[in-house]
Amino acid sequence: MTGKKLIISALVLALVQIGFLSWIIAGRAAILRNGKEILLKVEPVDPRDLLRGDYISLNNNISRIPVKLIGNIPPNKFSSDDTSIVVRLKKGADGYWQPTSAWFGHAPAPAGADEADVVGHVSEGWDLHEEAMITPDYGIGRFYVPEGEGMAIQNDMRVRPFGIKLALSANGTAQIKALMDGDKTLFEEPLY
Repeated sequence: MTGKKLIISALVLALVQIGFLSWIIAGRAAILRNGKEILLKVEPVDPRDLLRGDYISLNNNISRIPVKLIGNIPPNKFSSDDTSIVVRLKKGADGYWQPTSAWFGHAPAPAGADEADVVGHVSEGWDLHEEAMITPDYGIGRFYVPEGEGMAIQNDMRVRPFGIKLALSANGTAQIKALMDGDKTLFEEPLY
């Protein structure tokens, strides 16, 4: 009887783990499939991870947010807490989306039809004086590419504009959908 309980317990545990992983993958795929698409301009950083292969480290136009864009900093608060940040974006004339305003916690109103909100995380201790910049983490800092192609792409990024196409969920979670070389899609993320 003990052996039978052990097998049943192992099967239940395996099903729970498979269910959890499936839930994570399906959530990411739902954002890629149904999320609002925006395009961000990127610039190169470093192209290699010893364990996972070549990647493009993406420093984009929402990587550094001027503190003066943050609308709800309490008076006499000079450094950030460990908190979330909502950055409102609007499409520019060049097709790339730009930050227009930001708030710690939640936006005071929903984004308009021609706007999008992306949610990031700000760690504790950033300088909040008006002339300072903060660097939120949106979870979109790397894009993995086929082995051997990272360095060539990084070099190309130094001479012509590249971008990333993001998919944003309704709650502002971002997923990289594609790496763009101007108007040309270089690599697209598979749904699964």
